Amino acid sequence: MKPIIRFPAVNRRVLLSSLAMLPVLSASLHSTSAVAQAQRDPLPSWNDGVTKSSILDFVARVTAQNEPYFVPVEQRIATFDNDGTLWIEQPMYVQLAFALDRVKAMAPRHPEWKDKQPFKAVLEDDMKTLAESGERGLVELVLVTHAGMTTDEFAKIVSDWLATARHPRFKRLYTELVYQPMLELLAYLRANGFKTFIVSGGGIEFMRPWTERIYGVPPEQVVGSSIKTRFEMRDATPVLVRLPEVNFIDDKTGKPIGINEHIGRRPIAAFGNSDGDLEMLQWTTLTGGARFGLIVHHTDAEREYAYDRHSHFGRLDKALDAAAINKWTVVDMKKDWKRIFPVD
Repeated sequence: MKPIIRFPAVNRRVLLSSLAMLPVLSASLHSTSAVAQAQRDPLPSWNDGVTKSSILDFVARVTAQNEPYFVPVEQRIATFDNDGTLWIEQPMYVQLAFALDRVKAMAPRHPEWKDKQPFKAVLEDDMKTLAESGERGLVELVLVTHAGMTTDEFAKIVSDWLATARHPRFKRLYTELVYQPMLELLAYLRANGFKTFIVSGGGIEFMRPWTERIYGVPPEQVVGSSIKTRFEMRDATPVLVRLPEVNFIDDKTGKPIGINEHIGRRPIAAFGNSDGDLEMLQWTTLTGGARFGLIVHHTDAEREYAYDRHSHFGRLDKALDAAAINKWTVVDMKKDWKRIFPVD
């Protein structure tokens, strides 16, 4: 039996954090009864219970005119973390998997990597040695694999990778391993006048090429970590070149800063799954008026993964304790979700 390789606790800052929105009714559901059911239940993949009711009750309170908690449409801002909140983040962040694949794709142009760590470990699939390289090794991998090209070139590299890369356990495209209940929640909020934003520790330009197709969230409503870029003229064409230097880390305390700089309004609802989302939830909920915070707790080892306080990716420890104190809604994935993925 192969030994279990344990990565050191990974701060998503180190990673630069790093299915089209399914129709509410598919073409196969043309019957009157199916349409009626969809109208009655905007969250069909959520089991009935306290968690689902808390969402429905909050939306009802803030959208009912002439009621004390009514919120005007322009102030209905909802922010969502991405990794572990909207799509899968185990056994490692998807953007880290992308970086490892990029090392292998770039290796023919860098023969020196055969003898240089942490690249040697990646090329030899030596995850133990890679883990031992720690944060310094991981950040070196990310910077090398995410820079040295224009923003348009990087967007194409990301799109091409996502079109073929598959999850090691589920053997599905990563874009198929988004959470169906959260897709429904995004659509439900937008149907009630909310503007939905992604606020993630992942790379902003790693997410922007595909979030509109998958989540219905356009590029201008994505907030994330970034590396520096430089304007250049190449053959009379203006381009932005990605540099191997960190620009902004949208994680932990960086999330409220990113929200303020990119959005300019304090959200009234925030959704996360890890300690990296704690400050975003605090910024959103610990103030006056109608506020809503929700944490996705991964408790389903059979259909997805079960992890929280001791996970190396998506650790949920301080935020789980804060949820009880601040009365945030905690999703028990095993109990509250009828299905996990759209492909289930």
